Amino acid sequence: MIKKQDRRLRVGVLGCGPIAQFAHLESCVKAGNADLYAICDAAPDLLARMGATYEPRKMYADYDAMLADPELEAVIVATSDAYHVPMSIRALDAGKHVLCEKPIGTSVEEGEALAEAVRRSGKVLQVGHMKRFDPALEAARDFVRDEIGEVLALKAWYCDSTHRYTNTDAIQPLPVTSKLARKPTGNPKADLRQYFMLAHGSHLVDTARFLCGDIVAVRARLNERFGAYCWFVETEFASGALGHLDLTVAVRMDWHEGFQLYGENGSVIARTFNPWYFRASEVEIFHEKTATAHKPLGADGHFFRRQLEGLAQTVLDGVPMRGANVEDGIASIRAMVAIARSVETGERVELASVSGAV
Repeated sequence: MIKKQDRRLRVGVLGCGPIAQFAHLESCVKAGNADLYAICDAAPDLLARMGATYEPRKMYADYDAMLADPELEAVIVATSDAYHVPMSIRALDAGKHVLCEKPIGTSVEEGEALAEAVRRSGKVLQVGHMKRFDPALEAARDFVRDEIGEVLALKAWYCDSTHRYTNTDAIQPLPVTSKLARKPTGNPKADLRQYFMLAHGSHLVDTARFLCGDIVAVRARLNERFGAYCWFVETEFASGALGHLDLTVAVRMDWHEGFQLYGENGSVIARTFNPWYFRASEVEIFHEKTATAHKPLGADGHFFRRQLEGLAQTVLDGVPMRGANVEDGIASIRAMVAIARSVETGERVELASVSGAV
């Protein structure tokens, strides 16, 4: 059991749907430096069920009413992608800090509008790239940053599985749903290329940037067969390192995610699991100087709680942000847009040149 601190960030969760139920509501309850102060949802039955289960101090059916609460300090935006930017901007303009689910938006322009709102507000916005809070991946990043020297190359893959829902249905409780839930106009899955890139590609791109820094250009190919999608992305990093990213949805095998990273003074090999296992990655860090390898255990695999605690540390204690900020979010959007443009044209695309939506 994590000990609660005396001073805790008062958090409101916008949206009581599956991602809130599986990740964010529990994170607020378990976090050592944050509390579930309020919840908000337009569906009264869903709001009542989650209120009875998690017992926040306040419950709101109206978002503006929650934002007007002077005791509320931060908002977790746990809604559909289409609502991420407008709901985050409303929270920032109301003087609240924000943890926004990824991706922060679907276009470069949306991301830039959000960045302007962050600057205008002076508040903290953290993007929900929770893999940055995988303790084993943090250890890998620290080795790359502090000891590996120059990075030669990264090979990273994110391959969703046809058996993913069989796995997760066995692990997760049934989500509470409502016929009154507010949904975005149109079907987010109508364009599967865009949907898979936003839902899964955003993780792959951010992990690559977390390890190797800024991506400056990509060249991508896409193969679609038997209902499966496979992107191979040749990646150029600002450091001069090269990358190869593999996004495949869905492989006819188990969940397959990880990377190999080759550097001047060593290497890293990682295997990452379906996030709903709440299990840290298996990481092997090889030190060339001693010809030895070590494997961090990473016993605390609750990435969602850890990312909230990271936000709270930044807000309450002034600790530098460990998670992804709004500029990281924009960089992910730019990378995904560039991948889409490269698939369309067959050409190398520089991230700085792109605009529009994924």
